[in-house]
Amino acid sequence: MNQSLIQLLEISEKKSRTIIGLMSGTSLDGLDIALCRISGSGAKTEVTLSKFITVDYTSEQKKLLKKISSVETVELKDLCYMHTRLAIDHAEMINGALKQWKISNEDVDCIASHGQSIYHLPARDQKSTERRINSTLQIADGDQIAVRTGIFTISDFRQKHIAHGGEGAPMAALVDRLLFGSDTESRILLNIGGIANFTLLPSANQSDQASFTTDTGPGNTLIDNVVQHYFDKPFDEDGRTASSGTARSELLNLLLRDEWFQESSSKSTGPEYFNIQWIKQLVSKSGADIKSFKPEDLVATVTELSAQTIADNIQKHCTNSQDAVIYVSGGGARNPVLTERIQELIPGKKFRNISELGIDPDAKEAVIFAVLANEMLAGEGFPFDADNGTRKVNFGKISFP
Repeated sequence: MNQSLIQLLEISEKKSRTIIGLMSGTSLDGLDIALCRISGSGAKTEVTLSKFITVDYTSEQKKLLKKISSVETVELKDLCYMHTRLAIDHAEMINGALKQWKISNEDVDCIASHGQSIYHLPARDQKSTERRINSTLQIADGDQIAVRTGIFTISDFRQKHIAHGGEGAPMAALVDRLLFGSDTESRILLNIGGIANFTLLPSANQSDQASFTTDTGPGNTLIDNVVQHYFDKPFDEDGRTASSGTARSELLNLLLRDEWFQESSSKSTGPEYFNIQWIKQLVSKSGADIKSFKPEDLVATVTELSAQTIADNIQKHCTNSQDAVIYVSGGGARNPVLTERIQELIPGKKFRNISELGIDPDAKEAVIFAVLANEMLAGEGFPFDADNGTRKVNFGKISFP
């Protein structure tokens, strides 16, 4: 029998596994590396976050990624190059983190690599007359990571989600239910990344409300876009630029009328849809001129847009969970203008940082993919409403060293 398969079987039969979860978001800031100790599987999954680090991308890496990320036209040579280059870079970052932590690569059972999303394209966003299908693309070749670290690597998690009828996102809800469900407290796990999403987890004794997850629209992506375009800054630190401007109601109402916000079902999106060009197109169609808005007012307006769409979605989908506590994570949790506005729009709700549930808010997404990998290795899969009915589904593809 193939010795790699034997070793994989031995890992799956362990009482606990050491798994590195990787996450690189649409902000293209860097790579989150979470070293996790995971025991059990399914409802018996238990996770300890042993180490965590974010390795920033260099200016060159950011430049190369921006060239191919969330844009409609790329040169194939650039895409081909970065699929391999980024995996090599990620492997070097992992090796560097393990060396810093004084942990041997041989002591790690598996790497769970999300990869870098460079385009997310749900069927609803496709304007072509050709067959519309959900699709998404993440780069950073799993074989490169496995060979260069000497560690089994599971990657490409979103493709199975799509193969069974999903959109490839949001996937956090699969793990949220395992790690953060409560018998006595209904919870809303709000993640404000580039795109904002939430998972509703009704308490075990609440039978009149089903679990639900969805993207709500832009989180930080439009704020970052506008700040980068007009102020040459990577993001709006502490919401200072937004607080110096005024949200313009005429622009806000124009943006809110976009058809994406009108659909009430669970859905996903990305910076391919919500970007500064989207704003310019809507303004142009209205007959207005974007130059008539002060840059500070644009930042204030898109910050208000994120706050309102997050609040509206939570209120719309959580009507039977009025007492649910909202736990916030993601980069947007550090923007006080945004978070305080969300709280104003949902009066009476308790807001807490997800660190109160025992997890570093910056590490949450990397931990989620570590758990997805653990279930692939040792579990029966996640309950998933697939095209062919509800079934247990595992996610990811395995690369041998």
